[in-house]
Amino acid sequence: MRIGLLSDTHGFLDPAVFDYFRECEEIWHAGDIGSVEVLDRLRAAKPVRAVFGNVDGPDLRAALDEDLDWECGLRILMTHIGGYPGRWDRRAKRLIEQRRPGLFVCGHSHVLRVMRDEKFGLLYLNPGAAGKQGWHKTRTALRFSVEGGRVHALEAMELGKR
Repeated sequence: MRIGLLSDTHGFLDPAVFDYFRECEEIWHAGDIGSVEVLDRLRAAKPVRAVFGNVDGPDLRAALDEDLDWECGLRILMTHIGGYPGRWDRRAKRLIEQRRPGLFVCGHSHVLRVMRDEKFGLLYLNPGAAGKQGWHKTRTALRFSVEGGRVHALEAMELGKR
């Protein structure tokens, strides 16, 4: 399965995302979507798995979960605020300990990071921020495949300056 992953759009959706995700079967959004319109545009293009983030209002919170946990050849856990290996957010660490994902996905930091956590035996993905709000300098997204219980063909995209 080919996945397009983004986070922290904050109400702005660059049209380049649709070209970048053209070959993807699903789009995953790790929170801070910013508007129902962004979510609707993504859903019009591809099936979407998304969580709400700390800036998302009552409309998105009513439509989405705070955490998603599912299987697609690999156990996935996605939430918005997660920290990163060695500096996990307390709540995220509890979820990881309970659910034991092979892939942990979050956003919030606006920093694109891909890391292994040997202690929990997982791969950590944070696509950075695809929107224009925040302190990041460059907007980013990730694209990858999940097959045979592994993530591979991982690519990062720069969407341009904030």
